[in-house]
Amino acid sequence: MSTIHKLKVSKIIKETEDCVTVSFDIPSDLHKLFSYIPGQYLTLEADIDGEKVRRSYSLCSAPHENKWKVAVKKVPQGKFSTYANDVLKAGDEINVMSPKGNFKLQCNAENDNHYVSFAAGSGITPMLSMIKEVMETEPMSQFTLFYGNKNTESIIFREEIEGIKNNYLDRLSVHYVLSREKLMSEIFNGRIDEEKCRMYAKSFFNPAEIHSYYLCGPSQMIFAVRDTLKDLEVSESSIKFELFTTDDMPTSQKHIAEIAELDRGKMSSVKVTVDGVSFDFDLAYDGENVLDASLGYGADLPFACKGGVCCTCKAKLVKGEVVMDVNYTLEPDEIEAGYILTCQSHPRTETIEIDFDV
Repeated sequence: MSTIHKLKVSKIIKETEDCVTVSFDIPSDLHKLFSYIPGQYLTLEADIDGEKVRRSYSLCSAPHENKWKVAVKKVPQGKFSTYANDVLKAGDEINVMSPKGNFKLQCNAENDNHYVSFAAGSGITPMLSMIKEVMETEPMSQFTLFYGNKNTESIIFREEIEGIKNNYLDRLSVHYVLSREKLMSEIFNGRIDEEKCRMYAKSFFNPAEIHSYYLCGPSQMIFAVRDTLKDLEVSESSIKFELFTTDDMPTSQKHIAEIAELDRGKMSSVKVTVDGVSFDFDLAYDGENVLDASLGYGADLPFACKGGVCCTCKAKLVKGEVVMDVNYTLEPDEIEAGYILTCQSHPRTETIEIDFDV
């Protein structure tokens, strides 16, 4: 289980009108615990107006830089993002969980791969970490980025991206796609969608020669690109994606409601183990999810998004069965091994046992 440590903010830089990068001082004795793979995230926690608020943000620094930096884009009514952009300052201390996340690119100096990435808005954050690490540690690999934004001014990390591109002209290709600003080439005007993905595959890369694809941004873009790549006979296992929010995602509410109706009134005995300590409680099949119910009993469990996206609340189901409302992050092999997202899980047997320490 990820642990929480109080860390000092070393620097805050305003990247765009509504986005800042937050850098942390990591004490030398925590460097190993806070080691990370490009694409992973930190979960931050702060007391805001008397409420403890947690949010996860992808690292935009790269491991070889020996830095820990995240980007926080301000969103309407966003408690933490507003706090980070308007209140947080260098020298402040906040709680930070050690890096986690399945959306990652494991680099190897012997790799000779071509990676393709589609990002939009703040979805560039994990991609920047990947790009920097690939350019630095995989001298034979190439990286192609398609990056969607409203206009030039809203492009996060534009100067840094251009600097990296200029240093690796033969290995890094960057294509900006703008929805509210006209570019010379019509192919880069508008939003990244199915049609554009097909055009880019025809003009800029051969799908059969790409090692893996990384998608990050709004769900509409992610699933349009994913489905298009699958139509182009790209194997699903080579397409990696990460959602920053599930707000615009259709849910299987009808299916969930049908299950709840069938199991209405049934109770399950739940056993949860965390940090070597176990506790028990009863939970209705059609009641709260396991995470919220556990927190209600005073448990100190890892969580962040509570939307099935970040994977912070992942635990192993060692006994019984559960059903998950949604799952946007667990890999098939993790599900096969018994891992669940506790923020989405409801019991489906009289007894379930869940272990956060495995």
